[in-house]
Amino acid sequence: MSPPLPVPLTDEKLDREFMAQVEPDWEKLLTCMQCGTCSASCPTADLMDYSPRQLWELVRLGLRDVVMNSRTFWLCTQCYACSARCPRGILTSTTMRRLREWAVANGYAIPQTLQMMRQAVSATRNILNEDNQTRLIWSQGLAGVAERVQEPAEVLLYTGCVSALYPMAYSIPQSLVQVLEQAHIPYTLLGSEEWCCGYPLYGAGFKDDMVELAQHNVEKVRSVGPKVLVATCSSCYYTWHHLYPELVGDSFGFEVMHATEYLARMVQEGRIRMTELAWTVTYHDPCDLGRKSGVYEPPRAIIRSIPGMQLREMPHAMENAICCGGGGDVAMTEPDAVEHVSIQRLQEAVSTGAEAIISSCQQCKRTLLQAARKTKTRIRVLDVCELVWQAMEK
Repeated sequence: MSPPLPVPLTDEKLDREFMAQVEPDWEKLLTCMQCGTCSASCPTADLMDYSPRQLWELVRLGLRDVVMNSRTFWLCTQCYACSARCPRGILTSTTMRRLREWAVANGYAIPQTLQMMRQAVSATRNILNEDNQTRLIWSQGLAGVAERVQEPAEVLLYTGCVSALYPMAYSIPQSLVQVLEQAHIPYTLLGSEEWCCGYPLYGAGFKDDMVELAQHNVEKVRSVGPKVLVATCSSCYYTWHHLYPELVGDSFGFEVMHATEYLARMVQEGRIRMTELAWTVTYHDPCDLGRKSGVYEPPRAIIRSIPGMQLREMPHAMENAICCGGGGDVAMTEPDAVEHVSIQRLQEAVSTGAEAIISSCQQCKRTLLQAARKTKTRIRVLDVCELVWQAMEK
């Protein structure tokens, strides 16, 4: 049970400096009517010491030490469900992230795992602290992939740290490059010159650390000269599409697309053809791709283009989709919380009668697959790239 809220302060005693740092439009903060929609929307609210509604009131009152000693904002998956549903348009998820930035800047306790992740990215340019020379390890066994690194091509595949270095996600870029090869679409990669996009640092409160990563990645992609950068990772896509323009300007000289957008275009142009797969599936909207980027239709268009495939939507889908639990760096700090949330989402998927969950994010795939294994649930978990490769006309 959450502790009682402190006695409200008078308007004259509000700590407006603190409020302005965590919510620049703090006057909007004062319009909060404490309806509780944010708490009801939050996938981890029942694990927090203060619910989002309560923490919001503490922020509004400027009670910085009470707020900063709470674990609530470290449990935020940054899924933006609360922000999307707030009747006042208050961006609660953004404030949760800014509270992390405040903690970093003002010497408050920061989860050790996030400090370790920051050190790993600084030292090795990836979140796993692996030698970045191994960033193409996922391509072992696929002839010719390594020879394409930094070769001029129409498409540059930006794999991201999870697909590049987590074995459970290797099959996502493996599937995509095989799709491109079969469709005779020239592609290239950065190999070890691909650095972490910086999104995990951004979510952890280390926004300033992103600048060098962004500058390096943009420069390296420009040097190769592709027409389009394709990201399989929803978080990498969000970073390139929404954050990099703020950091380095938006005149990249190439288009940025998520893999589902690019594949949907290829299907529409007739460059990809599918054979029949008589499956019943449901689709899980990744938060970074769906609610935060507005990409809902391309993955569904791909699924519907496969002959014999039946798509059944979950009760909470599209802008109302429930987070898988894997966002906001919570997997690094509170793995039990991730398991709690992912099992709830898995149960909703099972309720549709689907034999497979399709998503468009390697972290979502990892999280939901781990939940299925934990609960011994017989359901497949696939990324759209993997689905397309299985269905392509051989």
